[in-house]
Amino acid sequence: MGVKGLSSLLEDNRMISPDIHFRKSKLVVDGNNMLFHLYFSSNLDQNHGGEYLAFQLEVQAFFKTLADCGIKPYVVMDGGSSTSDIKLETFKIRAREKVQKTHDAALTGRKGRILPTLTKHVFRQTLNDLKVPLVYCFGEADGRLAALAREWCCPVLSADSDFYIYDLPEGVLPLDHFRWRSVETRHGIPCRRYSMSSFCTFFHIDPQLLPVFASLAGNDYVNLREVNWARYLPAGSPKMKFSGTNLVGLLSWLGARADRTTEDTLTAVMKLMPSMSQQAQTEARTMLRKSMLEYRLPSSSLRGFFSEGTIPPLPAELLSCVPDWVRTPLARGELNSDVLGLLVHRRNKLQTQVEHSDLQSSNLTSKHIRQVWYGLLLGQRGGEVEEVDRVGLELISFQVRPLVQGAADPAVRLQVCLETLGVEEETLEGVPAHLRLPVAVTRYWLRRASPEPTLLKALLMVMVQGELNRRKGGTTGRKAELKVCWQGYTKHLSKPLDGVVAHSLNQWQACLKNASKLNLLLCQPLPEPHFTWLYQGRLVHRRQKELQEREPEVENANFISLYRRLLGAVTQPDPGANRRAGGPEGGGGAGRGCRPGSGLGWFQGGG
Repeated sequence: MGVKGLSSLLEDNRMISPDIHFRKSKLVVDGNNMLFHLYFSSNLDQNHGGEYLAFQLEVQAFFKTLADCGIKPYVVMDGGSSTSDIKLETFKIRAREKVQKTHDAALTGRKGRILPTLTKHVFRQTLNDLKVPLVYCFGEADGRLAALAREWCCPVLSADSDFYIYDLPEGVLPLDHFRWRSVETRHGIPCRRYSMSSFCTFFHIDPQLLPVFASLAGNDYVNLREVNWARYLPAGSPKMKFSGTNLVGLLSWLGARADRTTEDTLTAVMKLMPSMSQQAQTEARTMLRKSMLEYRLPSSSLRGFFSEGTIPPLPAELLSCVPDWVRTPLARGELNSDVLGLLVHRRNKLQTQVEHSDLQSSNLTSKHIRQVWYGLLLGQRGGEVEEVDRVGLELISFQVRPLVQGAADPAVRLQVCLETLGVEEETLEGVPAHLRLPVAVTRYWLRRASPEPTLLKALLMVMVQGELNRRKGGTTGRKAELKVCWQGYTKHLSKPLDGVVAHSLNQWQACLKNASKLNLLLCQPLPEPHFTWLYQGRLVHRRQKELQEREPEVENANFISLYRRLLGAVTQPDPGANRRAGGPEGGGGAGRGCRPGSGLGWFQGGG
C-alpha cells in the first residue's frame, strides 16, 4: 500500500529518479497496481458497471508495446490475506471510505476510482489469452515480487512506494511515469528509474535504516502521530507540503543517527514520546519491528513457477489452514484471491459497487451462491463465515452459515452448479456453451433480485450484441462493439445514475462474479464465459432508457434468433413452479440470516 507521502517527495526531488529509455529486458510487473492503473488512466466508465471491452484493448496494447520493445514481462498478483491481521485497521478505514465514495458517485455521476466488478476477471483472461506469464501469490505479493526482481537483476514496475525501500539492483520503474503510449520502439519506453542507493545518498541516510524510516513514516502497520518530525528539518529547507516536511525531517533525524543500530534507533524514538505509557511504548516498538520485517526480502519462490511451472511452497503459517488442493489453482488464478482470506480468517469482504446507500447492498442477491461456495471450500471444518458488507453508509459484519459441509463428487459437479443457480440442465439446451453460465445466472437473478428486475430485455440485448460482435472476430468485432458503446455517451457524462437500474445491474454482476467463483471451484463444469463481450455498462443503461421510450426495431435474423433462445432459457418456467423464488427460504434475499433446508439434494457429505 506504500509509505505515505514518499512518492510526492520523490516528485519534488527528480534527480533521485533519472529519466531513461527502457528496452530489451525482463520486467517484474506488480499486477494489482497495473490493473488499477490501466483502468483508471484510460478514462473508462466506472459508474455504470464497467467497460470491459475497452479495458481489454488497453491491456492488449500495453503488453504489445512491451513485446515491441523487447521487454519480457512477468506479472505477479496478490493472493489474498496472510495469517496476520496487522493491516486490519487500515483495511477497515479504506473500506469505509469506499462505501462513501460509491454512494457519492451514484449521486453525482463523478468518478471515484471505483473498479468495476468483473475487471479482475477480464485482466486474468486477457493475460492468459496473450500467454503473458502470471502468478498469484499466497498472501501479499510485494516481498516475493521484489525477491524475484533481485534474483533476475531486473526492475520492478509499480506505483507502490513500498518498493522504494527494498534493495533492488535494477531499481523501480514508477508506473505513473512509464510512458508506454508514446514509444519509439528503437529507443524503448520513456520512464524514470528509482534506486535505493540514489535515495540514501541524496538524503545521507544509512540504507540499513530505510525500513525504520518506512515504519516511522506511517505505513499500513504503524502511525506514530505524536512525533513532530518537521522540527528536525535542516535549516534553510524549502517550503513543502506537510507530509513532505515530516518525511524530510524524519530523514534528517535518521541521518544524524547513521552510526546507531536499528535497536538504538528504536530506543531513541521511544524517548521522543515521553507521554506514552510504558505498555504503549512496548506495543509500538513491537509493531515497528513487525513492520520492518516486511521489508526483509524472502528467498525467491517464483522463479521455479515461471521457468518450470513449479507451484511455490505455502508459507509455514498457512500450512495448517490451507489444503494442498488449493495451492495449484490459486497460484494459476483459477481460484479467486479471497480464498485465502476465507480459509485463514473465515472472513469475506464483499465488493462495494456504485449504488445509492438507501438501497440494500447488491451483494444480498448472490448470498445463496456464496453459502454453497463457503461450504465446499471449508469442507468439514464447520462454523460460520464473517461477511463484511455495507448497510446504508456503514460497514457491518454478519455471520453467515455455509449451506453444505463437504466437497462435491466429480460426477455431480455440473449438478452442484446448476442446482445452486436453480436451473435444469435441459433449460440450457440450445444456448451457446460459453453463454450457459451467464444465462443460468440471469435466470437466478431474475427470480431473486429485489426489487424484481425490469430490465431483462436490455441486458439480453447487450449480451446478444456482444456475442455476435465476438463472432466477427479480431478488430472488426471490437470496433463494432465499441461503436455501439460510444453512441450517445457524451450527453450522459457526469450525470447521476438511475438508481434502480444501477442497483439491479449490480445485483446481476455480483451474481455472475460469485457463480463464476463457484464454477471455478468445481473445476468449470460450465465453460467460463467471455467476460469482455458479456456486459458493457453504459450500453445496458442506454438500452434500458431506449426500451422505456419505444420498442426497438431489429431486422438482424441472427440477433433475433439468439435473443429468443436466451430469453426462452431465462424465462422458461421451472417444473411445478408457481411463484417467483426468493432464496432457499423464498425470502427474496432481503435478510442476512440463513436457515437449514436449502434443498441441495446432490450433497451427500464427503471431505
